[in-house]
Amino acid sequence: MKSLDLQTLASFADGTLSGMSSVPVSRVITDSRKVQPGDLFVALKGGKFDAHDFLPQVISAGASAVLIERGRGTGSDGCALIEVDDTLVGLQNLSRGYRSLLQPLIIGLTGSNGKTSTKDLTAIVMASKYQTRATLGNLNNHIGVPLTLLALEEADECGVVEMGMNHPGEIKTLVDIALPDAAIVTNVGMAHIEYMGSQDAIAWEKGTLPANVHGEGVVVLNANDKYSDLIARHCQATVYRAGTNAGDVRAFDLRADAAGTAFKLDFAGEVVETFLPIIGDHMVGNAALAACMGWAHDIAPTDIAEALRYAKLTGGRMETKAVQGIQFIDDSYNANPDSMKAGLAALAALQTRGQKIAVLGRMGELGTHAVEGHRGVGTHAAGLGLTAIYTVGDEAALISEAAKAAGQAETRNFTTHEACAAHLKSVLQPGDAVLLKGSRSAGMEKVLTHFSHS
Repeated sequence: MKSLDLQTLASFADGTLSGMSSVPVSRVITDSRKVQPGDLFVALKGGKFDAHDFLPQVISAGASAVLIERGRGTGSDGCALIEVDDTLVGLQNLSRGYRSLLQPLIIGLTGSNGKTSTKDLTAIVMASKYQTRATLGNLNNHIGVPLTLLALEEADECGVVEMGMNHPGEIKTLVDIALPDAAIVTNVGMAHIEYMGSQDAIAWEKGTLPANVHGEGVVVLNANDKYSDLIARHCQATVYRAGTNAGDVRAFDLRADAAGTAFKLDFAGEVVETFLPIIGDHMVGNAALAACMGWAHDIAPTDIAEALRYAKLTGGRMETKAVQGIQFIDDSYNANPDSMKAGLAALAALQTRGQKIAVLGRMGELGTHAVEGHRGVGTHAAGLGLTAIYTVGDEAALISEAAKAAGQAETRNFTTHEACAAHLKSVLQPGDAVLLKGSRSAGMEKVLTHFSHS
C-alpha cells in the first residue's frame, strides 16, 4: 500500500478522525493477531466475533490508528481513531477511495469454476508487460476485495481482482468497490445454486460484472459457455471470446502428458505454440481467457505464450505431488458438479502406466440439487474407464453408489479420510495416479496427509 496520512484515509472511509492526522500508514489490516507498528486496524464485526473487543491488544501492538464504530473507542496515546457508522462499509469506502487515487488497470474476474486458476494465469500474462498484483489466494468476497485493492502499491499498473459470490446482489457490491476497467467470466455453472435457485439466476449474477465495465473497457467471455451470448448483449465494453477450439483467441491441438499440456493459441490468425505446466483440458480453457485479456491489452502473442510456460497456481488446484512414486493430483480446494467432471476428465486423459483412481468428497451448496448432483458425478465417472472410484463421507457415498449402478467395477465409500488412506496404501503402486477432489468442507487433502505419514 502507498503510504498515506490518516486524514486522507479518514476522508476515503467517510469517517471522523481524532488523533494524529499526519501519521503515515502503509498497511490496512483486519486480523488483530497480525498487527504491526504503523498499521491501520479495521475492527470488523462478524456473527461470532467483534474485533472491537481486541482493541487493547491492537493498540499495545503499535497500531497507528483503528477504524471503529462511532462511540466504541476512547483513544490512547500514540493511536488515532477513525470513527464510522459501519466498519465494513468504512473498509469498502476506504478501498474504493484508494483505488481511485492510484487508478491502475483493474481486471475483475468471476465465474462458477476456475476463478482462482484463471486469476493466477491472468496475472502471469499481464505481468509480462505491466507491473501486476493479484488477489492473494481466494480473498474474493466483500472483505477480501477491499483488502486486495488496499494491497496495491503506487508502482502497480494492473490489479487482477477475483470476485466471488453465493447470494444475489453480491457481485454488484464488489463491482462498486473495485470499479473494474476489464472483466473475465470463466463460465456459468451450478456452484452456489443452493442460494441462487437456478443456473439462469447464476448467469444473471455473474453477468453483473461485465455489464458494469465502462465503454472504453474490455470483457473476455468463455467461447465454450452457453450463457456468453446472453451476457455479451448486456455489455457496453468491447467483448472478446476465448476458449478451446473456439473464440477470438482459440486454444487448439492439445497434447497432454503428466507434466502438463502443449497446445497452440490462435490470436485471430496469429498462431503461437505454448505449454501449460498444469494438467487438465479445462486449465487450457482458463489459459485462453487469460491470453485473450493480455492480447486485448497489447501484449504480444509470443510474450503471452512464454509467460504461460512458467505458470503456477494457488495451492489445491490441480496441483501434482509425487509421493512414493505415485502421482497425486490435489484439486481439493473446492468442488461442484462441473469442476468434478473436469477434474475426472483430466485424470482419465492422463498418460500413466498404472492405475487411475479418483478419491472424491462431498460437494457443498447444492441445496435441493445435492442428490442429483452427486449421483450425476458418479454416473459420469463410471464411463471414464477409471480403475477405481472411492468416496469419503455419507453425502459423497451417493457418488460411489451411482458409479457402481452405472457399471464401475471397483468403488467403495469410506467413513474417514484415514480409512481411505489406509486402503490406498494397500492398493497403490509406483506409476499410479490419484485425483483428490471435493468441496473445501470435505477436506480431501487429509487423505494425502494420512497416506504420506502412514
